[in-house]
Amino acid sequence: MTPYEKSQDTWRSERDLLNRSRFELTQRAVAGVPNALRVAGTPLLAQPGWIPDAPVPLDAVRLEWADESAPAPITGEEASLVGSLPVADDGAPFARYADAVEALARPRLFENRQCYRLLDVDADPVGGPRLRFGRGSYFDVINICEAAAHEFAAAAIAAGPGSVPAARTPFRAEIGDPTDLARRPVMAAISTLTIRHDTEAGTARFVLHWRDPAKVATGGGLYQVMPVGMFQPSADAPWNEANDFDLWRSTARELSEELLGSTEDYGSEASAIDYDGWAFYASLQDARRAGTARVFWLGLGVDALTFVCDMLTVVVLEAAVFDELFPKLATTNDEGHRVVDAEDATGRSVGIPFRGDHVERLTEREHMQPAGAALLRLAWQHRDTLLP
Repeated sequence: MTPYEKSQDTWRSERDLLNRSRFELTQRAVAGVPNALRVAGTPLLAQPGWIPDAPVPLDAVRLEWADESAPAPITGEEASLVGSLPVADDGAPFARYADAVEALARPRLFENRQCYRLLDVDADPVGGPRLRFGRGSYFDVINICEAAAHEFAAAAIAAGPGSVPAARTPFRAEIGDPTDLARRPVMAAISTLTIRHDTEAGTARFVLHWRDPAKVATGGGLYQVMPVGMFQPSADAPWNEANDFDLWRSTARELSEELLGSTEDYGSEASAIDYDGWAFYASLQDARRAGTARVFWLGLGVDALTFVCDMLTVVVLEAAVFDELFPKLATTNDEGHRVVDAEDATGRSVGIPFRGDHVERLTEREHMQPAGAALLRLAWQHRDTLLP
């Protein structure tokens, strides 16, 4: 075996461990972090004010655009990362983590698309949260977040069952506070808990998703709420930047893609999406106006292992609306497969009961992504507001 083959084989083994053991590695990464920084006791980390005291209607969350933003000091090309990058066939280390993934472990979904970069959060309790965004790209998540997680996985192998010494994770040390939005470019995902609420029966159910590591570059091997997607334009054509810069429009696209299994191709490389003319979106809007669809903001946080940022939202759909919009839930999609706990008398998938015992089981004993665990716990804490 040549030196570069040995280097690549070691790197693949470390990445395999990362994808097999994200839950266990996350527990080790969050060990020792003060509980005050953890969202609802989960491995999701947040600055003071990032999690509101009560659910906020999504319309009250204000977005601001920064046409120009200062470059972040951390780029994903730091010298401290050399130990986490394999050697290419030409004998030189890969320049970036995304290059190594592309060459040695490419998942099904792997495209460096434009994203909205989160620059600042103003948790104004009176006027509503205010989020400022600029331009960014998806591979910033790979080059920094996945690289930091890989570094920790490799250090955990070397450390054995004991604690992971900080000296073995120089890149993570260079990043410093993972909630510092100025230190590195932060691309935020929108994680949404979708609840089917049957007011007449007094029941509520939700759907979960298992992220397939063969299909996704981050968060593989874990359960997660659904839908989840990066906050980004629908395509990189310039007219989409402003047209898609909306949390609800992004969430609606993900609802269609993940719950219905519809395409991600909206034709927006040719022209911007006409949201009002899109029947699925128009039905959602009608339900929101009627009060049979309610959408809430529960805050945002950063994964203790990967440093990925998730914005936390809840969509509550009354049963009749849910059943009309989703007559048949997709069992698989481009990122994994849906997890269903029950069916009704017609064979329709109705999801997992939104009850304290299920929330406790999923967030304490199952391998859930930190954002999903935080969302479930926060939603249960605020169930009287979410499900009046």
